[in-house]
Amino acid sequence: MEQRSWARLWAELGGDPALSEYVRLVPRGPADVLPARLPVRELARAAVAVCALAAAEWAAVRSGGRVPSVRVDDGAVATAFTSERHLRIDGRPAATFAPLSRFWRTDGGWVRTHANYPHHRARLLSALGVRDDGSGGDGSGNEAALVGAVAAELAGRRAEDVEELVYSAGGLAVAVRTPGQWAAHPQGAAVAGLPLVGRERLDDAPPLPLPPAGPRVLDLTRVIAGPVAGRTLALLGADVLRIDPPHLPESADAHADTGFGKRSALLDLASPSGRRTFEELLSAAHVVVTGYRPGALDRLGLSAGELAERRPGLVVAELSAWGGAGTGPWGGRRGFDSLVQAASGIAVAEAGGDGRPGALPAQALDHGTGCLLAAAVLRSLTGQQRDGGTRRVRLALARTAHWLLHELEAPAEPDGPREPYDPAGWLTETDSPLGRLRHAVSPVEYEGGPRKWARPPGRPGADAPVWG
Repeated sequence: MEQRSWARLWAELGGDPALSEYVRLVPRGPADVLPARLPVRELARAAVAVCALAAAEWAAVRSGGRVPSVRVDDGAVATAFTSERHLRIDGRPAATFAPLSRFWRTDGGWVRTHANYPHHRARLLSALGVRDDGSGGDGSGNEAALVGAVAAELAGRRAEDVEELVYSAGGLAVAVRTPGQWAAHPQGAAVAGLPLVGRERLDDAPPLPLPPAGPRVLDLTRVIAGPVAGRTLALLGADVLRIDPPHLPESADAHADTGFGKRSALLDLASPSGRRTFEELLSAAHVVVTGYRPGALDRLGLSAGELAERRPGLVVAELSAWGGAGTGPWGGRRGFDSLVQAASGIAVAEAGGDGRPGALPAQALDHGTGCLLAAAVLRSLTGQQRDGGTRRVRLALARTAHWLLHELEAPAEPDGPREPYDPAGWLTETDSPLGRLRHAVSPVEYEGGPRKWARPPGRPGADAPVWG
């Protein structure tokens, strides 16, 4: 029943089919656990199940013992997939979407914008010719008037025209499309032809020696999906070092949610000193995870092929919004979960009775792709220990959206009583340099596996760029 989706997914990751029988599901709900028209709960279960299987398999490789059983609890999964909503920092809710990140009615359609970061906000307003009063997007000053001005400006424009206008200015906006319109779009067609998890062996390099503490992971990702993958790998014993450029702002609240288990450092990869430090880190790394706009790191000589040449035996994991450079006309564009939901038809599938576009009950593309990314890294490490090889894995939020829309089915739920769902059962509190945090526990669970991170999140960029 539920096993079908994760069994197929596990096979796509190259896993031993017999191991898919090691998963035990604890169903909860039903209606209050990630409720949606689309099979979101099944996506979340499957993504967590294969991540936990990959973790259990990796633990067996490291210990030389048997593969332990895996437990997938609907309650833990649902709470983790909505972790940013449950987060409290000294009792304060975390900041979520900014006022200009929303759906807007246009001439004959809808458009979705993303303006959480100051530079994206400024580019959106500049493209539309709307004067910024300098309130900074924090809800103060004349922010409500600014929302009204943007709404009035967009009401007379076509959604597709806004999409291209804002993109050309370096901002973020997409027209809301139906699933059929996305399937007919060149980017939708290109994404549909990709594997859900792209896996490639680049050479026959021998496996890199692993320290007793676990693999070293350079985390060059931002926002949710990539940081979720790094957070998961850190739980499982990896030494994860997140690297951010000093000039890009980062949300301390987002870091409080996804920074568990990691250290965080600032490094200017375009400077000679920053590049030297990065090369020193790379020379001892086992995994590099990238999530910047496709092509951005290539310009710095940090493409997957170049990284592999300098560090044979590496695992390079690449995350994109739309499929990556060379995959359709949008492959190299920036994107976020909310934008992919809007463009791919998910927002229309989840629309309310009034016709206004809807949204999934969680940023499930981000969280699901993050779990799949961690699973692909772990499976690559396992494969290396068996027969070597530099490995490359690639995932895209838009391909995960295609999986949800066209490939997943909501199976019949198991008969009999089920446990109720209360998020409080999967929330805990931890002291950190950011304050007292109430946060979700990890849904990745296997027999004898870790349940807590070794360290809380610190302040973004506060750590030295060295391995622990």
